[in-house]
Amino acid sequence: MNTPPHTEPEPGTVTPGPDEPLDLAGIGIGPFNLSLAALAHPLTHLRTAFYDLHPTFRWHPGLLIDGTTLQVPFLADLVTLADPASPWSFLNYLRTRERLFPFYFAERFHIHRAEYDAYCRWVSENLPTLHFGHQIDAVRWNHERSLFEVDFTQLGAEGEAEALGRSYARNLVLGIGTAPHIPIPLRPLAEAPAVPVVHAADYLDHRERLLAAEHLTVIGAGQSGAEVFLDQLRARPAGRENLHWLARTPAFAPMEYSKLGLEHFTPDYTRYFHALPERVRDELLPAQWQLYKGIDHDTLAAIHDELYRRTLDGGWPTTTLTPGVRVRTAGRVGTTKVELHLEHAQQGSRSRLTTDAVVLATGYRERRLDTLLAALDPYLRRDASERPRIDEHHRLVLDPSITATGCHIYVQNAERHTHGVGTPDLGLAAWRSATILNSLTNSTAYPLPTRTAFTTFGLAHPAPQRTTPTVPRQGSTLVPRH
Repeated sequence: MNTPPHTEPEPGTVTPGPDEPLDLAGIGIGPFNLSLAALAHPLTHLRTAFYDLHPTFRWHPGLLIDGTTLQVPFLADLVTLADPASPWSFLNYLRTRERLFPFYFAERFHIHRAEYDAYCRWVSENLPTLHFGHQIDAVRWNHERSLFEVDFTQLGAEGEAEALGRSYARNLVLGIGTAPHIPIPLRPLAEAPAVPVVHAADYLDHRERLLAAEHLTVIGAGQSGAEVFLDQLRARPAGRENLHWLARTPAFAPMEYSKLGLEHFTPDYTRYFHALPERVRDELLPAQWQLYKGIDHDTLAAIHDELYRRTLDGGWPTTTLTPGVRVRTAGRVGTTKVELHLEHAQQGSRSRLTTDAVVLATGYRERRLDTLLAALDPYLRRDASERPRIDEHHRLVLDPSITATGCHIYVQNAERHTHGVGTPDLGLAAWRSATILNSLTNSTAYPLPTRTAFTTFGLAHPAPQRTTPTVPRQGSTLVPRH
């Protein structure tokens, strides 16, 4: 095993017996639960285990396009913003690879996406509490033992079932991530193999086939849509690009990246947002789309530079970039083409577009917890929109018959409706993991800052002012009574 030299703490877990309860069982191993596992590792009194269906760690493998970078600084790794001295930091990863000096001279604040993936895989390969190739079959509450039961199937290298197992845990943390979103009009086409209609999450798997398409349409004006469009543009010959880029948003807009704007991704704002009424939170989130759905300034500049370069000989590239458009319906034309029926919101006009391939850069949706927690549904408390209620410690609000025992279910990246735009942001991973561990251990396992933003979100509630009793004197003037 490739372990961090001289810096790894003693293993922080004890392998439990078949009926010995875990303090924490994690379901799903993406960056957020990987962060939690890394920060839990030195807490030697905790018994933890994390399970994931996949055979190894994978982070958006279909979007690791050459040259693409994270949209957060390298300090937003799995642990640094909660524990800069952790052996699981990105800088320590570089040290174990003897790459600290090259990184120092590269002066990179935003690292390549592929490098972040490699860093996370390094952590995942060295933490003893992670169990890949484990399919979670059911989660139940055991009344007699006052513990959660987690049933799983251990899978072989080819995904075949090898063994059944069960763990008991006092607490659970769900990090089941998000799933690619395919708009309803395009779902039948995405499921058919003849014409390539693929989600951007699978882009690299289909890249060569998409490059061979005579005409390609990219749908979606977020970062992944921009990166796919730019990658295709750079690879196609001048004058024969044959690319369409469509978006529902009124513009191909840059992401809000001002320093004060970024304070929406701080613990301060997260706490402020959580304290707002449910109705206000629901109205606020759609209006904040440019905080997390816009496009990086450098990517927009690179697209414009590439388009401009192709005009140097006097022609224009055969590209069409149209915002403010939605796909009403879609269907096949023959066996090799797709016809998109479009509507322009501002003009109120409609049109048709025939294309040979489509990339859906239409984002992701939080995976619903209902299927996994079906057996626990009677214990879940929901809001007015039937979504799970989640408290300030990132715990599902459960029936008191469970919480009275000290058992809880924590969630990661499933609480945007309660915790705001920072929920899926990598920059809050370490802080949220530390918050969960502090709550879980009922201690300050990781001291966290009390203030993280210069902005004061909302008005402070003034303390009630003491009024000094008064008595009237002669005339109309009131004076204090001493």
